[in-house]
Amino acid sequence: MLAYDGGLHPLTRQDGAPDMTTPAVRAADRPADDGPAAVGPAAVSLPAAVGPPAADGIGKITRDAVLAAALEIIDRDGADALSMRRLARALNRDPMILYRHAPGKAALLDGVAETVLAQLEVDSADPDWAGQLRKVARRFRALALAHPHVVPLIVTRPLATPLGLRPLGTLRPLEDILALLTRAGFSGPDALHIYRALFGFLHGHVLDELQELTVSPDETDDLLRLGLHRLPISDFPLLRGLAPALAAYDGSAELERGLDILLTGLTTTVTPTRPESPASA
Repeated sequence: MLAYDGGLHPLTRQDGAPDMTTPAVRAADRPADDGPAAVGPAAVSLPAAVGPPAADGIGKITRDAVLAAALEIIDRDGADALSMRRLARALNRDPMILYRHAPGKAALLDGVAETVLAQLEVDSADPDWAGQLRKVARRFRALALAHPHVVPLIVTRPLATPLGLRPLGTLRPLEDILALLTRAGFSGPDALHIYRALFGFLHGHVLDELQELTVSPDETDDLLRLGLHRLPISDFPLLRGLAPALAAYDGSAELERGLDILLTGLTTTVTPTRPESPASA
């Protein structure tokens, strides 16, 4: 469990969460956010403090720079590749200096998850709450595909920490979505229900999309391409029969279809309890 000093610096942790990594995603599957432009790692901004330290290792090093360097290592090689020693080499610093910014790898992983999730923008003043949630979903997917190795950290690590002790950057999207929905007239509990439904869907979607691996990309037969021919036909007739649909998987289209179902269900089962507040007019 993490404890915080009121800012973003973790003080203590009883660590027990496993390190996880996620397979890299196909470049062709990287999505558009709110328009046709492709989104990839280069399109996702990093903290302003990113930059290599002086060659002699002299000069102030900030927490943002430490986390940005850690994110770069994870993006390239996965969370298992991150260590305090390797991070110190990347920053040209003595490893002991890094402990001023994070007491260990567990705190670094929490900070990296915060760094990425803090980039998820929510326009809480948007009068079209359903349209804004759809945009948030697209942005979340864009971040996930830009940082696939960070997805398990975003999905799992906050669960090991009480809500009020999590890094503030990980809570900002929640606060902003609650503001969006309460301005639209939903009660606080209903707004929280909508948030949980949305992010439960998003977490499952991005994990599924990142697992959509092709065994033999150059194979033209869908059954062989996905390795489904290895499954006994008597035990898995339906799954084998879905080979063409599985091979044609489109993460962006699948997200939109899932959002259609989710948002339609929410608009028919959860309704505002009061008129839209003047603050959102």
